[in-house]
Formats: sequence, structure tokens, C-alpha cells
Amino acid sequence: MIDKKTLSERDICTKFITPAVEKAGWDKVTQLLEEVSFTDGKIYVRGKLTARGNQKRADYILYYKPNIPIAIIEAKDNKHSVRAGIQQALDYAQILDIPCVFSSNGDGFLFHDRTATDGNIESEIGIDDFPTPEQLWEKYKKYKGITTPTAEKIASQDYYFDGTNRKPRYYQQIAVNRAVEAIAEGQNKLLLVMATGTGKTYTAFQIIHRLWKSGAKKRILFLADRNALIDQTRRGDFKHFKDKMTVVKHRQIDKSYEIYLALYQGLSGNDEDANVYKQFSPDFFDLIIIDECHRGSAKEDSSWREILSYFNNATQIGLTATPKETKETSNTEYFGDPVYTYSLKQGIDDGFLAPYRVVRIGLNIDLEGWRPPKGYLDKQGNSVVSQFEF
Repeated sequence: MIDKKTLSERDICTKFITPAVEKAGWDKVTQLLEEVSFTDGKIYVRGKLTARGNQKRADYILYYKPNIPIAIIEAKDNKHSVRAGIQQALDYAQILDIPCVFSSNGDGFLFHDRTATDGNIESEIGIDDFPTPEQLWEKYKKYKGITTPTAEKIASQDYYFDGTNRKPRYYQQIAVNRAVEAIAEGQNKLLLVMATGTGKTYTAFQIIHRLWKSGAKKRILFLADRNALIDQTRRGDFKHFKDKMTVVKHRQIDKSYEIYLALYQGLSGNDEDANVYKQFSPDFFDLIIIDECHRGSAKEDSSWREILSYFNNATQIGLTATPKETKETSNTEYFGDPVYTYSLKQGIDDGFLAPYRVVRIGLNIDLEGWRPPKGYLDKQGNSVVSQFEF
């Protein structure tokens, strides 16, 4: 007979917790992941030296399907009580948007049910009575408000995998899942706020792919306001759409594709003849993704807003790092409150973004429209004017 009190936390996991979860029907390869690090650890800078803080790491995350997490387990050694890890598990569940939370010391499990509405939030269960994947999937659907078989089909659609080890970061996963689940339940305008550098285009790709493969959305338009964004999107994550995708160029419309990338400026203009978006019927697109939506499309009287109004029957998702809220411009008035926000501060705290320092420099020259006069020299005595002549 093993004396559990002499075992380490890792031994408790290996000998008791993992076998109990597997016995309940969880697949160890695709559903039961151990020691999952979900942040990189904050970057600290001291002069020219840098160091990383600790990663956030869950002992177990349970997935109904890859990238659809539905439960978290925090383990402790047997010198602790069964509930000793519950607070840490709850903290992680809050970050990861997970409804079912467990703590265990190898004797059994404490189950904290974030979906409970009858006051029976916590209960102890035996080591041999861990819930099955289907039982916890039912909890997840309740937590997310997934109420119909059609919505369940869309919400459980697989992510795209490119054959490499690349997978979404936890916040991208949340953004994708929340967007897909909201659309599955009939929401037609959504806003996602994600800091610059956190992978909005990859997030958009996974949203589009899951909705497209599930059959929920068949023709999709991705709108941006700069050629560089369109080119980067086409050559980057969206390349997996292959011959199903086209870029609208030279105001030429081909209606035989399913995924369209376009500039606002390429679809609209100052006169009626330039508004080539009207070559599409108003119900042609099922889904429109608006990149950097804080720019032109946020203004109620902009010509770009006319495009969105014309395709008003399509589901529309606004992506932005900096939502605008002024008297003239409002993202939330049009799209509603964000379904998910991942801020610059969160990105820095998690270690996915580098910290920065703002350096304010006072100038005695107004640079707007300024051009250096003839004979103007820089600190090294070189002509500044010649550097502008190319």
C-alpha cells in the first residue's frame, strides 16, 4: 500500500489524477494535456540586461476538441487538502475562459462549477467519479449559451492545422471561440479588440476558416485600408485558402470565388460609377471582416461605412487595437461592446509583447509641412537637403 503522504505532486498526478481522468474517457493525446504553459513570462529590462519572469502554467487543461478548453485541474501533493489548489485553478480559469474547475490531491476532486445557478457551485467527487468529456461539454454549452444543434455544430468545428506545431496563443483561442460562438447563436455585429502585434490576422483566419468549413458562412470579404495589409494577409495566414481566394484589383469583380480580400478604396469612390461594390448583390457576402476598423469605417458619414451598410445582412466583425469613441466616431455604437479585449498591458504582462519606455522630445520646429532650407546641415556637417532629394 502506497503512503500518499510520501509522494511528490508529480507522483500524485502520474499515479492517481491522470489515470482517473483517462478512466473517465479523456484521450491523453488530444484532450488531456499536462503542465500547459500559456504565457511566455513577462520581460524585464535592467539597462542592457533582460530576463523573463515565470510562465503561467496549469497542471492540466482538458479540451473537448483541440483549442476548445472546457476544464482545468490544479494538483497538489497529498499533504494538502483536496481543495488546496482551487483558488489558483479559478484564477487560471478566469484568464482562459474555462467553466469547469477542479482541484485534487489524489484522494478525490473538488469540482467548482462556474455554470451553476442553483447555489450548488462546489462539490467533492470521488477519485473514480471524474466527469466524462460529454458531461463537461454540456456544462460548456450552458456556460457559452450554445442552445441549438446548429450552433453546437458551428461551435465545435475544428481549427485549421497546417501540419506544423503552430497553434493559437490562449488569447487568440478565446477571441476565435467567442466570435464563432456568438455568430453561431445569431449575433451579426462583433468587435474584437487586440493590441498591435498580437496576431489579429491569424485570429481572423481561424474565425473565417471555422465558419467557412462548418458551412455557416460561404462567401467572405476581408476589408483593409492599405495595400500592405492586403498583401501581408494574402501571403501569410490566408494562403491556406489557395484557389478559393482572390484579391479585388483594378476594380475588376469576379464572383466565382469564396474568399475576397479588398481595399475600401478599391470598392468605393467619390462618384456612383466608382462604387464597384454595388456589382455584388447586397446579400452576396455572408461574413465581412473589417481590419483596423477604428479608421474609416468607424465614422458614420464615411463612404467606407456605406460599404458595410450596403452589405448589412452579412455578419460583420470589426478588428482593432485602438477602438475610437468620440462624438463623430464610435466603434461600439456600430459593432457593440467587444466580445473580447486583449490589451497592450496584458500582452506585456504575459510576455508576448516587449515592454517600452516613452521618451518625450521637445522640438522648437513645427515639423508639419516643414522642409529643411538650402544649406541646412546635420550634427555631422552633412547637408540635410541632399537627403531629401531622391
